[in-house]
Amino acid sequence: MAVERTSARAVAAAVAAVLGAGLGAAVLTPPAAAAPPPAAVVVARAAAASCSTGRYQKQVEGYLKKLGGFGSVTVDGRQSAADCAAIKKFQSRYGIRPVAGLAGPTTHGVAKRLAATKTSACKAKKSRTTVCVDLTNQTVWVMKGGKVTVKPTVTRTGMKGYRTPTGTYRINKRTKKEWSNPYEVWMPYWQRFVGGVGLHQTTTYLHDGWRGSHGCVNLLAADAKKLYGIGRIGTTVKVFGRRPGT
Repeated sequence: MAVERTSARAVAAAVAAVLGAGLGAAVLTPPAAAAPPPAAVVVARAAAASCSTGRYQKQVEGYLKKLGGFGSVTVDGRQSAADCAAIKKFQSRYGIRPVAGLAGPTTHGVAKRLAATKTSACKAKKSRTTVCVDLTNQTVWVMKGGKVTVKPTVTRTGMKGYRTPTGTYRINKRTKKEWSNPYEVWMPYWQRFVGGVGLHQTTTYLHDGWRGSHGCVNLLAADAKKLYGIGRIGTTVKVFGRRPGT
């Protein structure tokens, strides 16, 4: 019996060897499943990771629900497709990078500041258009006739040693692109309101927490452009509060 088993194995091996040299191998060996392209795998993994539950998931969901305007959000601390889409929309609006839908510290910080902003704190006169600058929450909005005409958005004001001065001022100079001699940088949508301090677009990442201006009110490009379209020589700028850490 041992001899017969050995012979059978030898014959099977010989047949396999012969067939393996020709077309028969394709019949005996089932085709392997096609592997997805490496790039597709990377993209799929990145997409899944971008919509995972973030460290500040529930807090961000709560802030976005309070702010409104970013889509359907369920405040349960668990990421969903709708939550992810809302967070991405929020990140895109406020210049947060990357726009990945993850509720990280920057997204949390920005949402918290916006949700904490009380527009009534500006105490703007109803008879005038007023640009309100809240140093404490690092936010900016516009009021006219006792109503908010431009909702709060994010800003970055003077760092330690260069605090943005508080008070009520009037815009006294406007240019679409101003050159800063002391700091050798362009300041798009420049609207000066006191000394060498004004509203303008920042040319750096607004959400770098360690950065600060030399007193100016730094804005995202879209916000700076919008405020430039509203502002006029004589428009009121009211600055109040104090930037944390200054």
